[in-house]
Amino acid sequence: MIKRFEDIIAWQKARELTAGIYRYLKSCKDYAFKDQIQRASVSIMNNISEGFERKGHKEFQRFLFIAKGSSAEVRSMLILAQDIGYISKKDADGLYELSDDIARLLSALIKSLK
Repeated sequence: MIKRFEDIIAWQKARELTAGIYRYLKSCKDYAFKDQIQRASVSIMNNISEGFERKGHKEFQRFLFIAKGSSAEVRSMLILAQDIGYISKKDADGLYELSDDIARLLSALIKSLK
């Protein structure tokens, strides 16, 4: 039984993803790019937590769908970050896999709430 949003595995992994994005792009001077990918990753965490606190299954699902969309945005931006040399292939691949795992967890959680 999940009692707090911090117990949700997708939230825990989103926290790890966000920390990695901040760490790997710390020295990036493209502030608009960096801000966008950081905001998208934070959005995953925050939508999971906010939706959980709403307590209704329908509303929680809605926030989980938003978090899932933000996860896709992060993956898209990670591809671009690698393409333009902001992040190494190895680091981008690790973060991409983590984001993809979060999306799968969110899909399972959404399905369980139906």
